[in-house]
Amino acid sequence: MSRRRLLIPASMAALVVILFLNGASGTLLFARAQADPLAKVDAIVVLGGEHDGREAYGVGLAEQGYADTVLLSNPYHGTDAVMAEACQPRSDIEVICKAPVPGTTRGEALMARALAEARDWNSIIVVSWRYHLPRARKIFNECFASPTRSVVMRDVPRDYPFSVAKWQYTYLYQYGGWVKAELQGRCD
Repeated sequence: MSRRRLLIPASMAALVVILFLNGASGTLLFARAQADPLAKVDAIVVLGGEHDGREAYGVGLAEQGYADTVLLSNPYHGTDAVMAEACQPRSDIEVICKAPVPGTTRGEALMARALAEARDWNSIIVVSWRYHLPRARKIFNECFASPTRSVVMRDVPRDYPFSVAKWQYTYLYQYGGWVKAELQGRCD
């Protein structure tokens, strides 16, 4: 058999192994990521992403008494209807809508840290997707947390009815983001 004829089956087998490992490890690391128990904090930080109920969940936690302030990451354009509604002033809680710079999880952690320093926040709840929690926890631990500041990680309470292909992409994206966070290091 020619070398070229062997290369195609070997490449296909390698791809199957890579996809299997990505799916299995991603399921364990990301899809089954554990949220922290809720606790009263100084502010709730809702990370940007798809409008999957996270804005309402973060505001709802504040309405339940977990914090008096909600920081909504708002990297969206001014015509975003969900954010226009979520950013409306309220009488019972303070809602801050702000665009992170850069418009990444790291930018959101830096934005939260700047507000914590200005407002004497010692603790926050961070709201994101369940599968984003491990990477968001790493970034907030490196860019926000300190001996006097702590982070509670919470996922949006919802199901993720993704196809196998969407899960594969999601896990690969999270691994890529993790590598980027490792390369960037601490935010000092």
